[in-house]
Amino acid sequence: MNQPKRSDEPIWWALFSAGGVCFAVVIPGLLLTIALLYPLGVLPENALNYQQVQQWLLQDWWGLAGLALAGAAICLPLFHAMHRIHHGLHDLKLSSGLLGKILCYSSASLFSALALYFWWQGLG
Repeated sequence: MNQPKRSDEPIWWALFSAGGVCFAVVIPGLLLTIALLYPLGVLPENALNYQQVQQWLLQDWWGLAGLALAGAAICLPLFHAMHRIHHGLHDLKLSSGLLGKILCYSSASLFSALALYFWWQGLG
């Protein structure tokens, strides 16, 4: 009896799905708040005060709010986009299998690590 070959696709599909949810929920919420409600004066004048937002994102709860926001707004959508690019290249017969997968997901990982590094630098 042959054992079925294990695949790493569920991991990438889970990141793709989480990134899609973030694209659908978090990004529009951020855009609505920062680009529409605040400039129109719907939010209080000091709602997006730099020191207040920095304290909330970086200091409170050991910076977990900032980490969650960075992950939801930057890291997960990166994996979503790279998953689309990887499968688009595969559909166009431009992907070379494992090499395309490594390039796509390693670049998403690298950019995510850079985003989290810059977030971490904001803590100091």
